[in-house]
Amino acid sequence: MTARTRSTTRSPAERLATGRPLLLSGVADGAEGLVLADLARSIAAGRAAPPVSLAVVCRDGQRLAALARALAFFAPDVEVLEFPAWDCLPYDRVSPHPGVVAQRMTALARLARVKGRERPAVALTTVNAILQRVPPREVIARQSLSAAPGNLLPMAGVTQWLELNGFNRAATVREPGDYAVRGGIVDLFAPGMAAPVRLDFFGDTLETIRSFDPETQRTTEELRALDLVPMAEFQLTTDTIRLFRTGYVAEFGAAGPDDMLYEAVSEGRRTAGMEHWLPLFHHRLETPFEFLTGTPLVLEPLAEEAAHERLAQIADYYQARKDALDQAGAGAPYKPLPPGRLYLNEGEWRDRLEQSALARLSPFTAPEGTTDAVEIGAHAGRNFVAERSELGSNVFEAVKKHAEGLQAARKRVVIALWSEGSRERMGHVLAEHGLLNLTPVASWPQALALSRPEIALAVLGVETGFETDDVALISEQDMLGERLVRPRRQSKRAENFIAEVTSLSAGDLVVHVDHGIGRFVGLRAIEAAGAPHDCLEIHYSGGDKLFLPVENIELLSRYGSEEATVDLDRLGSTAWQARKARMKNRIREMAGALIKIAAERQLREAPQLAVGSG
Repeated sequence: MTARTRSTTRSPAERLATGRPLLLSGVADGAEGLVLADLARSIAAGRAAPPVSLAVVCRDGQRLAALARALAFFAPDVEVLEFPAWDCLPYDRVSPHPGVVAQRMTALARLARVKGRERPAVALTTVNAILQRVPPREVIARQSLSAAPGNLLPMAGVTQWLELNGFNRAATVREPGDYAVRGGIVDLFAPGMAAPVRLDFFGDTLETIRSFDPETQRTTEELRALDLVPMAEFQLTTDTIRLFRTGYVAEFGAAGPDDMLYEAVSEGRRTAGMEHWLPLFHHRLETPFEFLTGTPLVLEPLAEEAAHERLAQIADYYQARKDALDQAGAGAPYKPLPPGRLYLNEGEWRDRLEQSALARLSPFTAPEGTTDAVEIGAHAGRNFVAERSELGSNVFEAVKKHAEGLQAARKRVVIALWSEGSRERMGHVLAEHGLLNLTPVASWPQALALSRPEIALAVLGVETGFETDDVALISEQDMLGERLVRPRRQSKRAENFIAEVTSLSAGDLVVHVDHGIGRFVGLRAIEAAGAPHDCLEIHYSGGDKLFLPVENIELLSRYGSEEATVDLDRLGSTAWQARKARMKNRIREMAGALIKIAAERQLREAPQLAVGSG
């Protein structure tokens, strides 16, 4: 992709400088990954390149995920570090998901330790994440644990480290954040790893480190070393508990007998939502900017507007908590910390931007008179909405003609589909309409390596395509329109509720469609909105409880197997969803095999037997 500058021939990477924001205009939706990959490579190839080539601030988590997918396709040679925000509201009573916290800590640990890189690296974050303060770099580096076979490492020290850093003890390790102890073996699933690992001790000596399959529990390969990062953004030690108690009393005064948070922390117990008092567990906090010293910053379109709205939201939620605290009978007290303790304010946010080498992405042409601007030259591709809405028109014929026109203009053509199945189906459909030379590719370099007559079919989740002077990308949504969602499942009739509840006995195992295997305890009346409400009480691993309204009993089914060796799932975990996904894939494979057998039977002709006369 070529870049045309307004006032100089220097590259965009060379023009990035503190105090002089650069505008990258003409970056169409869908082309951000390609532009950022080229920019990261240019920065990494320059003199005195920073350890992290580029930091990109996305406006929300969905954009972060989409950009991570795009970079994986456009630049497989670029390392991507994802730093997401908490998946809960400011001043919430619930904690962020353990998987999100693990991903955050993994990114911070890598950023804290990095000194230099052999290849370009891009850090992806969101407005919500970069506006929130984080533990200091020295704390994260100190809390990490490294191990290798042959090291003298007491097993008790490892299990203590796991407990202090937010790992959960389980009977069987199945998801990130779990650990289990059996004799001289410690199983753990560290954040950021593709599979759990098994540490085999002989006394205080670590003999082997092996990865294993969480479903079969069988080891797969031996590892040479293991680096562990905390699963939480604070530890519950004697020092941190004392620090919390001192800071809490200084901020809010003496704690009352109904202050559950103060009581839980004083007893060394983790409780839901305690992460929102993170500043009280540390002497000081830093911002993500300190982890990205010297790294150029890129803002997505609407990122600054999203930051302004986020800061206003934080102030509103804080004021709502303050008002509720002053009201009598408002339930368990929630004593919110001032926003500045955990979040940046508007002035700090602006100062950080001014102190960084900053670039802004824009899909539009730069206004006249803009000096620090680079025209990228990527504009939105063709959308076939007219052909989709016109009776008698064939959208695939229009796609064929458009692709042939692009090739005639000496442009390389890439068609992006959402999934492998979509690519296979679209390949057959386009071939039936005369668009030949379709070649599946796994990455952008593979697409560029094709000969000009060939058209690349890629699996890339972009909503809209784009065109430049040299290439054109057509997305599935350009051709077929917005993706449809499946309708909701039909609910069961109301008259069946009581009959089904009474068919359950205390202690029965049940399966919730979203949360997995739990144990039914009984019916319980819960007061909601000032009125009693009948709910099913279901217990999960780790003491988690779910209260399911009786009108939602269609979400439950009986567990249809022997109960002797059943492990309960944990609320909020991903293990159940992963098992469901694997089972669906297995069923799909079985269905495909059955269809193939049926088709072979249909095509095979049996010999005809002539019946003799008489």
